[in-house]
This record gives sequence, structure tokens and C-alpha cells, in this order.
Amino acid sequence: MKKAFLIVLFFINSNLSYSQTISCNELLSFIKENGYLKSTISSYTLNSSWLYKVTAYEYDYKTYVVAEIKRNEYSYSTDTYIFCGIPNNNWNNFKNSYYNSNDTYGERFHKYIIDYKCNCN
Repeated sequence: MKKAFLIVLFFINSNLSYSQTISCNELLSFIKENGYLKSTISSYTLNSSWLYKVTAYEYDYKTYVVAEIKRNEYSYSTDTYIFCGIPNNNWNNFKNSYYNSNDTYGERFHKYIIDYKCNCN
């Protein structure tokens, strides 16, 4: 357990520019347990055919986004993905849509979050 914790800690403190061997499940668990919950946007608010829930955490002054994405538009089953190092402005633009209120949450997710998928396996 201590070894896994050290691997996760090393991964999080890196700039994510190097290939890592950490599993996404380990990273996800670590962020959920040790990160500060910033905000959650649920399916009712998202009103999306593919986004089910989006949650932001902060750890070591970096924002991590956990997204539950529907397997298809008719399914209630989701897959969970983690996105790392999201700039605060990106999270705020996704969450609040200050600049373009015509964009849907799905469109804003593609603009501000999706390019930050964590380098995990």
C-alpha cells in the first residue's frame, strides 16, 4: 500500500509530460480520497445526452476533473474518466459559461476539459 501511495504521489507531482505506469483507478481513488471537492454538476443540470456527472477536485493547487460519461445516449451505465491539471479558468468557463451562454455543457466540456485527459492506464 505504501508503495502504491508513493507511485501515486510521484505521478501527481510530475508535470504529466512523462509516461507513467499508474492506473487510472489508483489515481482516481487517490484524488477522491485526498483532494478537496470543489464542485459537482449532476445530470439534471448538465442536461446532456452523454455527460452524466462532472466533479472537480483540487489537490496540490491543481484541478482534477472526474467525469462520468454515458456509454450511449440511451444507457444509464457510465464510464469514469479523470482529467488532470485543468486550469482554473477552464473549470470556471465550463461550469459557469461566462463568455458564451449559448454553448451546452457538452460543447464546453470539449472546449475546456477533454484535452486534459490524464496520462494513466
